[in-house]
Amino acid sequence: MVIVVIGIIATIAIPSMSRSNIIAKEGAAQSNLRIISAAIENFGTVNNGNYPTAEANLTGATPPYLSQSFCNNSVGGYTFACTLAADSYTIVATPNSCGATGSTIYTIVTGGVLTNASCS
Repeated sequence: MVIVVIGIIATIAIPSMSRSNIIAKEGAAQSNLRIISAAIENFGTVNNGNYPTAEANLTGATPPYLSQSFCNNSVGGYTFACTLAADSYTIVATPNSCGATGSTIYTIVTGGVLTNASCS
């Protein structure tokens, strides 16, 4: 009887914990995009409206605009792809495994405009 009760509880709890994990990873991805965008916008302000053309401009500055590298890296279940130009930027965060690490692709563009699309 105890095994049956544990089985029922596990059946209910595991999907709930999995969904909570996905929601947390999606929230972290959005937060990271906002952090990256703020760093790029701050760089642009300091550099007469010119955005960085490489992430190294953000991480290698003293003090750094970003404390870690995101572009072409996986952070918290999402992979970040960066397109940087002196007059614009686009950063896309894609789940490493659609449905397992996230269900939404997030994009932030020049001016900090965040959009999303389903990855399925």
